[in-house]
Formats: sequence, structure tokens, C-alpha cells
Amino acid sequence: MLILFNKPYGVLSQFTDKGTQGSSRQTLSDFITIPDVYAAGRLDRDSEGLLLLTDDGRLQNKIASPKHKMPKIYLVQVEGIPDAAALRALEQGVTLKDGPTKPAKARLIDAPPDLWSRDPPIRVRQSIPDCWLELTIREGRNRQVRRMTAAIGHPTLRLIRYSVGEWTLDGLASGAWKRA
Repeated sequence: MLILFNKPYGVLSQFTDKGTQGSSRQTLSDFITIPDVYAAGRLDRDSEGLLLLTDDGRLQNKIASPKHKMPKIYLVQVEGIPDAAALRALEQGVTLKDGPTKPAKARLIDAPPDLWSRDPPIRVRQSIPDCWLELTIREGRNRQVRRMTAAIGHPTLRLIRYSVGEWTLDGLASGAWKRA
């Protein structure tokens, strides 16, 4: 079984909250009640978008393992407007504290149509423009996309994973899920 879930901002990518006692953070169990499924990969609490869940260990490994290099497409709202050199740097791979990233695909895009609102909304500064990028990577280090955009001087304001391999968010509202 494979479940596609559009994870909202602020939701943990696990079924229980092992944080501080008395914590009331939302988890996958607030949205998905199917037993014995587990997230195939991670999506940070402050990121949104496609999270795949499965009860099949082989499929989970195929989706999450770096050795399979499954492409992931992110829609990234960044502070400022990256120039051609900044986009080229992303495409060639940028050096992070834990080493260089593999080459990515990066391009400026229009704001995604029909995008759900985020609660809380992003911080908007009148004097600094923002724009959207489409970034495709084939690895999945901790907070990698955020660190990549910061490395080119354009901090991430909003991060939405649009697809993993062949699976996409198309037709899936924030907080909704469906079987693939």
C-alpha cells in the first residue's frame, strides 16, 4: 500500500511526538489513521508537501534510500531574486558544511497557481522582493534545500515538496491524503 499525503506546515513526519512533555505538536496520526504505514523519507516540520507512506519495506527503501537517487521536485519561495550565476551554482552543486551537493536542476518559476495559504504566513519584507524556484535534487540530506538556497544568498521562505519520483501533489489539498 502507498499513501500520498500533502503534509501541512508544522506537522511532524512521524506518528508520535517525542518532544517535550505536554507538547501539542501535530503528527501524522492527526491526519492518517491507517495502521502499520510508515513515512518513506522525511519532510521537516517547517516544510510542506508530498510525503509518501507505505507498509512495504522494500518500497520504503526504494523511495528513501540515497542509492536509488529518486528525483524530488521542490517549489521554493526564496528571499531576493537569484541571478543566472546563482542558479548555475545550484545546478553545478554547492558546497555545504557536510560537503558538496550533487548537481541539481534549478529554474525560476511563477508563483504556483492555486497554492493553499500557510498558517502562519511567511514573513514578508517590503524592501526585499521574493520569488519562486523549482529545484530538483536526487539526494536528501538534512535541510538540504534550505541550506542550498542559503549558500547562494537567497534564504528559503517557504518550501513545498511537489513530487517524489513519479508521484505528485496534483489534486491533493493540504492535509489530505489518498492511496496511490
